[in-house]
Amino acid sequence: MAYNRRSFIKTTTIFTFGGLAVPQLTNAKMKGILPKQGLKLSFEPYNLQLKHVFTLANSSRTTTPVMLTKIEFDGFTGYGEASMPPYLGETQKTAAKFLSGLNLEQFTDPFRMDEILEYVDNKAPQNNAAKASVDIALHDLVGKIIGQPWYKIWGFSSENTPVTSFTIGIDSREVVIEKVKEAAEFKILKVKLGRENDKNMIEAIRSVSDVPLCVDVNQGWKDKNMALDMIFWLKEKGIEFVEQPMPKELTNEIAWLTENSPLPIIADEAIQRLPDVKKTIGIYSGINIKLMKCTGMREAHKMVNLAHANQMKVMIGCMTETSCAVSAAAQLSPMAEWADLDGNLLISNDPYSGIKIVNGKVTLNNNPGIGISIS
Repeated sequence: MAYNRRSFIKTTTIFTFGGLAVPQLTNAKMKGILPKQGLKLSFEPYNLQLKHVFTLANSSRTTTPVMLTKIEFDGFTGYGEASMPPYLGETQKTAAKFLSGLNLEQFTDPFRMDEILEYVDNKAPQNNAAKASVDIALHDLVGKIIGQPWYKIWGFSSENTPVTSFTIGIDSREVVIEKVKEAAEFKILKVKLGRENDKNMIEAIRSVSDVPLCVDVNQGWKDKNMALDMIFWLKEKGIEFVEQPMPKELTNEIAWLTENSPLPIIADEAIQRLPDVKKTIGIYSGINIKLMKCTGMREAHKMVNLAHANQMKVMIGCMTETSCAVSAAAQLSPMAEWADLDGNLLISNDPYSGIKIVNGKVTLNNNPGIGISIS
């Protein structure tokens, strides 16, 4: 379906995947017809163009499909996003099907957020990124109505934001070196590992930079002894922690690795939602929370609190996303030990402006809601 992204952001027509259009809804209150205005949800597919081929342990891609959403109420508009890299199992078609089945017009008070998001969550299983797109848009809407960004509503200080890592995907030595030079502003780099060239990747980076590194193996190592040997080698190379070194099903092996590792072991694929936090206790040193996996800001906030209550460290992460979802996640960053909020920096067609990275540090603004504007 052909569409104009800017037109979508500025209008209120509701589209569904495949071309079915629901008549345009206005902000005018229909006195005598409706007792009170309800929330109006609209959505539109969009494809992110990556600046470089993005290669993980098990896949490569040059684009990421997303669904842009917005919720309108009483003259205010909140923006959201579902980012759906293929390994998550969601598509623009599944997201459109889920979103088109929601009836948010039954809700006439956006401040009843728990009630609204419980309804969204219970509408159908899975569809976590699609659910996150509604959650983000609702938080943006309510923040705009209040007139404050969410980090202030939650009582956080913008001074406490961490530095963010910048991701270096698996590639040839020449391209890796080029990417590292482009990322000179960043105080820590996140290196994707999990293939046969792991040591070559690290050595290529160390040939041009001594910046601290963390690594994300994306379940690429299969043997715990090999993994431990590799981690000891990585520690000598200035790596700070290791993300998801082995397949998430190998809980006993990962627990052994965490106990013997000189570096923290962080769960990524092993954790999605709030109940998963308890499953990681005693197995990992910390967790990576991503809005697209946990259904959004509401649940992510609970996950941070639960992890810290169990003496686990927290990273706030992202997918390849626009500034919409990245800025939403950044509202939680003052609570995190680490941040990996570079998804918007990896794309060439970001339709929004939001949080900035200044000297490598996540820098929040005072814009209400999730802190974004239309580019």
